[in-house]
Amino acid sequence: MNLIFRRNLLRLPAGAFVAVGLLSGCGSSLTSETVSLAELAGRTLTLAQSDVDVYEGVDEAGSHRVTVTFSPAAEEDRCTELNEGATATFNGQPMTLDRGGVDGTAGRDVCVPTRAYYDFDPNVWVQQPTENARIVLQDGSHTITLVLKDGKAKRLFSFQGPGAEDRLTRGQEYSFRWLPEGEIPGPITATLLREGGSATATIPTAQEEAVVSFTLLQTTPVAAHLLTLSGTAPGEVLECTGVATCEATLFHSEERVVNVQ
Repeated sequence: MNLIFRRNLLRLPAGAFVAVGLLSGCGSSLTSETVSLAELAGRTLTLAQSDVDVYEGVDEAGSHRVTVTFSPAAEEDRCTELNEGATATFNGQPMTLDRGGVDGTAGRDVCVPTRAYYDFDPNVWVQQPTENARIVLQDGSHTITLVLKDGKAKRLFSFQGPGAEDRLTRGQEYSFRWLPEGEIPGPITATLLREGGSATATIPTAQEEAVVSFTLLQTTPVAAHLLTLSGTAPGEVLECTGVATCEATLFHSEERVVNVQ
């Protein structure tokens, strides 16, 4: 099926912005202060998983990424840069480590947070069993560990019926379940984009724990549509050592083509 859809830019939650690599500003006229991991022990380490499945086209950088980011220094005029020699791993696999510090390439000084990220292959993860994710950062001075329950798992929306998942009838109610089981995302949103159209329509939804339901409006045009389901679930941190606190969020968005009749 050769379909053409004009997508609007997807608005991700705050955690997902970190996952795709946006920077946080810390003021102007800054200088970097080199620190060790031990000097970051009083910070918060935030994990954000971005899992964005598109129907067609090439995945954008960061679409399937796990990122851990250190909170900024308490002092607004202070910008820290992790010293050389530190490493980061995701379940034993190397992560890309961004030491942070001052970046002046945008015409003003911006304080880039220290972070590490791991890009995963969704086609591989969907075939593998669910595992906890263990992220370890270390240098000669200190070790930081964050373990996330089911952190190595492909997020999915599973069609619950009725009928066929690629053929929806106006006036009928349909349901989808967030997977893996045990996670309860915040409000799940659903939108429709008609083939050849440019305006995305939001579908009113109802949600009970991990199951989202909606009734296809009678006014929905009979045509092929791009259905997008999106949600963010809180992550369960099983272990957090070497920093003050750990936090985690899991964002998933999924596109599928449906024929409305």
